[in-house]
Amino acid sequence: MTSSVRALTRRAVLTALALAISVCEGLVPLSVLLPLPGLRLGLANLVTVFALCRLSPREALGILVARCLLGANLGGNLSALAFSLTGGVLAFAVMWLLLRLPGLSLFGVCVAGAAAHNTGQILAAMAVLASPAIAVYLAPLLVASLFTGAVTGGASILLLRRVPWGSERGM
Repeated sequence: MTSSVRALTRRAVLTALALAISVCEGLVPLSVLLPLPGLRLGLANLVTVFALCRLSPREALGILVARCLLGANLGGNLSALAFSLTGGVLAFAVMWLLLRLPGLSLFGVCVAGAAAHNTGQILAAMAVLASPAIAVYLAPLLVASLFTGAVTGGASILLLRRVPWGSERGM
């Protein structure tokens, strides 16, 4: 298999995995535990973090955008695309920048990514609803992102330690 086919296959598999995780996570309402409508752990972000650490930023961003587009189409909710894409791209940018800082752990990067994702979604909601009043929802979401980012960060650390990567392993 040529390296370009291998790279395309790798990105396609990671996109499909992120989409599957996102769909499955949508079936489990986290709002039962925390009364914040629309709150999710953000487990599909595991794939984004993995791609950011193992692939180029361009490939990782492509996987994120593809997941958001496919998820909106699959879920039949194209209006949700503005929220997921805005939150996802802002989280991606923050995590990409923070991964370049020496001394900051992946745990901290994921917590910041969760906070950035929630901030992006609130910004999208303010634009869609044309009302700044929705900004009051940001404070509880930022508190929740400490928990959701910690879960994603811990899982990302384990994932990156356990999953072999590289051309010598057939990927």
